[in-house]
Amino acid sequence: MNDHVASTALDPVITRYLAHRRALGRQYDMQERTLHSLTNFLVQAGESDLSSGLFESWCRMFESLTANVRRARQVAVRNFCLYRQRTEPRCFVPDINRFARTQPPPAPTILTPAQVGQLLELADTREATATSPLRPYVLRLALVLLYTAGLRRRELVRLTLADVDAHAGVLRVRESKFHKSRWVPLSCGARRELCRYLVHRLATPLDTTPSSPLLCNMHHGLRGYTGSGLRRGIMELLHDAGIWDVDGRVPRIQDFRHSFAIEVLMRWYRQGADVQSNLPKLALYMGHVSIVSTAYYLRWTPELQELASNRFAKQFGYLVRGEQR
Repeated sequence: MNDHVASTALDPVITRYLAHRRALGRQYDMQERTLHSLTNFLVQAGESDLSSGLFESWCRMFESLTANVRRARQVAVRNFCLYRQRTEPRCFVPDINRFARTQPPPAPTILTPAQVGQLLELADTREATATSPLRPYVLRLALVLLYTAGLRRRELVRLTLADVDAHAGVLRVRESKFHKSRWVPLSCGARRELCRYLVHRLATPLDTTPSSPLLCNMHHGLRGYTGSGLRRGIMELLHDAGIWDVDGRVPRIQDFRHSFAIEVLMRWYRQGADVQSNLPKLALYMGHVSIVSTAYYLRWTPELQELASNRFAKQFGYLVRGEQR
C-alpha cells in the first residue's frame, strides 16, 4: 500500500477514529494504512468523499490479493464508515454482504527439532554482504528465537540492544499486540546463541547504542531488519532445505510460533507435568490475554496424540480393560 501523501476532508475524522480505537488498546496499524490508501485513491480520482462506485473501484485495485486480505481491508473501511455515521447519518457505508468471502487459513506446518537444526546449518552457509554484514548470524539467531521463544515476527524485528539482557538470558518485548509488554526468559541454548550473536553485533564499526536494533543491516546506514526482509531470508532457507507440507506448501514464519507451542506441550507430557494447569503460563509467555488465544496454536498432531494417549492409558487404562484397582 502506498504511503499517505494526500489530504482529504476525511482526514480529521480518520484521525479521531484511530485515536478512539487505540484508546481501547488496539494498534490499528493495518487499518490506518488501509484508510490512507483509500483517501489517496479519492484524491487521485478527483473526489472528496466516498461513494458506492468509488468504493468498488478502490476494491478492484487489490483483486489479486487473497480473499481474507481483501475482506480485512473492506471491513476496516466499513468500521470507519460506521463510526463516521454516528455524526454524519447520511454518509456512505459499504454493504458487508458484498465483501469477499473469508477462506479458512491453511493449517500450520509443525516444524521438528531436526528440521530446525537443518535450517541452522544452512544459515551458517549464507554469505555476508556489504548491506548485510551480519546476515548468517542474524538468520541463525532469528530461527532460534522464533522456534524456542515463540516470538512474533514483529516482536523480533523491534528488539533493540536495550531489550536484551544476555547475562540473565531475558528479552524485553515492548508494547506488542494489544499494547502488552512482557519479559521473555530464554532457554540455555537460546541464551548461548544470543551471546554468540552479540560478539559480532557489538563489534566495530556497528552502532552499539542501547536504542539501536538487535537485528541490523547496513542498507543506507545502520537500521533494523524489516519483517519482509527477515521473511525473505528465512523462506529461502526453507526452500533450500526442502521443507514443505503434504500439499507442497512451504511453512510460514508464524508456523514457528505454532511449532513452539506444540513443542512446549509435548515437553510437559514427557515430564509428567499437569498440562492443563500450565496453560496459563504458556499464555503469559506468548503474550496472550488468556488461554483462549493460546488454544489457537495448540494443534492435535500425531506425536502429541501419542503422548496424551499414553498418559491416559497409564492413568486410566485399567478402566478400559475392566480391571479393578
